[in-house]
Amino acid sequence: MAGLEIRNVRKSFGATPILHGVSIDIQDGEFVILVGPSGCGKSTLLRMIAGLENITAGEIRIGSRVVNAVPPKERDIAMVFQNYALYPHMTVKDNMAFSLKLRKAAKEEIESRVGRAAAILGLEKLLDRYPRQLSGGQRQRVAMGRAIVRDPQVFLFDEPLSNLDAKLRVAMRAEIKELHQRLRTTTVYVTHDQIEAMTMADKIVVMHDGVVEQVGAPLELYDRPDNIFVAGFIGSPSMNFLKGKISGDTFRTDSGLTLPLPTRGARPADGMPAVYGLRPEHVRLAEGGVPVEVAVVEPTGSETMVLVRPPGGGTQAIANEVARDIACVFRDRIGAGPGERIGITADPALVHLFDAENGRRLN
Repeated sequence: MAGLEIRNVRKSFGATPILHGVSIDIQDGEFVILVGPSGCGKSTLLRMIAGLENITAGEIRIGSRVVNAVPPKERDIAMVFQNYALYPHMTVKDNMAFSLKLRKAAKEEIESRVGRAAAILGLEKLLDRYPRQLSGGQRQRVAMGRAIVRDPQVFLFDEPLSNLDAKLRVAMRAEIKELHQRLRTTTVYVTHDQIEAMTMADKIVVMHDGVVEQVGAPLELYDRPDNIFVAGFIGSPSMNFLKGKISGDTFRTDSGLTLPLPTRGARPADGMPAVYGLRPEHVRLAEGGVPVEVAVVEPTGSETMVLVRPPGGGTQAIANEVARDIACVFRDRIGAGPGERIGITADPALVHLFDAENGRRLN
């Protein structure tokens, strides 16, 4: 096993820059997830680590070795692809053993490694089947088993769960996390699904337009996002953003709502333009609170998601878009229906404030 260092890495396709000086430190045995919207550069970065894309500038180290010019097969990494990439004419056992046979490993070593990987992944009874005889989850485990038998220094996962249904994705998330806890091999995992990132990672790297927006533990990013992009990307449903100004001891939105300022951090100057961030799960029902009209009620069983509409029309949100509704998630079941009025308030200890000009965190 080995750590991974990415130093000021840049990538351009022709005259088009894709990555703009990315630097990340990944410790030995750490499970790191690169997350971001499509086109942010996360898969390109993963392919550069694997040696499948050339590096325009910068340096990548696996352990103590710079691997910029090292061919993929000599980097001691194993990659699990989005489409599994299994050989359809080979059995599960032969698929898992293929890389070892190419190395001309001894038969006893191949049997031992394949047997160990099959036991870890629960594939012992499937070794004689072909990929067409397997479910999606079983194929994914075979692809993981093929990586495990190589005993690499680094595992790379490129959106491995995107082809699975919702229930199977939940199960496979747990399997991959448990696998990492057993093997403790350095792992870099790419996904656009922030729920995968939050539930699986030791450390999350949030990327946007080829730059790293923030690096940190899952709950650190959730509790203290550095900017509006990270705040809106991490968390489901997404954070509510309301434009307005600091008004004495309160925040007043452009549509006239009055909300409490956060209790933590320095208080911005009176009259300063800002963006008020409030997660749906941090909205509280309150008699005598801000009066809002219920627009949509979505019960899920354990929680109820409610979209509410402030009086006087929409609330102005970031990016010059009008957010007609504020999303709320309540643990309590509410009796109000569409068109009825309820009162809401914000917990000052859980409110976020961002600079209206550059989007950086203020509190």
